[in-house]
Amino acid sequence: SMRNAIKDVIVSRGKTLYIYPQLYEGKECTPYLFCTGPTPAQQCDEFIPWLIKNGGKKFALPSANYVWPHTLNVYARKVIEANGGEVVLEDYYPLDQIDFSSTVNRIISSKVDVVFNTVIPPGVGPFFKQLYEAGFLKNGGRLACVYYDENTLGINQPNEIEGLASCLDYFKALGPEDPVSAKLQAAYDKQFPGTFLFAAGSAATGTYRGLKLWEAAVKEAGSVDREAVAKTLDHAQIAEGPGGPAEMVPGQRHCKMKMYTAVSKGGKYEIVARSAGLVDPKEC
Repeated sequence: SMRNAIKDVIVSRGKTLYIYPQLYEGKECTPYLFCTGPTPAQQCDEFIPWLIKNGGKKFALPSANYVWPHTLNVYARKVIEANGGEVVLEDYYPLDQIDFSSTVNRIISSKVDVVFNTVIPPGVGPFFKQLYEAGFLKNGGRLACVYYDENTLGINQPNEIEGLASCLDYFKALGPEDPVSAKLQAAYDKQFPGTFLFAAGSAATGTYRGLKLWEAAVKEAGSVDREAVAKTLDHAQIAEGPGGPAEMVPGQRHCKMKMYTAVSKGGKYEIVARSAGLVDPKEC
């Protein structure tokens, strides 16, 4: 991954802090590297039981062939099986693959209930379209993808991904119940008008959260010195942000945050479940 490729340059050679804002596969415990996006535990522990209840027990894990899907799927499989589900297909494809006819046929013939997808662009659009054309949704199948935010919904026609479920730390649909998130979205839209939204899957929320946590750490430390800020960032908290408050877990260099499950309806997300409080990343 890019993070693994550059972290030594930043942390060891550059001797500075590295704040990594993207949702990712977990297991990053490098000193001075702080993760402010969701981990597998935060995206799977409540989401997969919801999928089993609202989709079914038979899962397929079609995946892009790189570190995030491989590591995420190890965790997802454990949660699926611990909740009475089963994985009937787990395959990995080149990142540029766009023909998934063989996989689609296996999904249909195996009567898969839930496609827990980690195929990424450019392949994900053709893959979802091919599943739709094969009747997966018509036959009651459920799509799930934990990186799918409001921006990626536009890759396909709404009917091709109707009912797709995602689990992220923020959705625009939070607006009415979360004035802080609504204010952030409005400010972003004013500064960057156009098609692309302030969204969680693109690390926008993790970046905002990371900068605000760093700000809190610097204020407490009274310095921008790496050692001083690393100590205060280890327990930094913010009372508000996209999706709600957040706090670093001391000793983990990962962040507790609220998590939300949303379902695509007519090309827009509707929130159908939310965590009771801040969810532990269960890392390091």
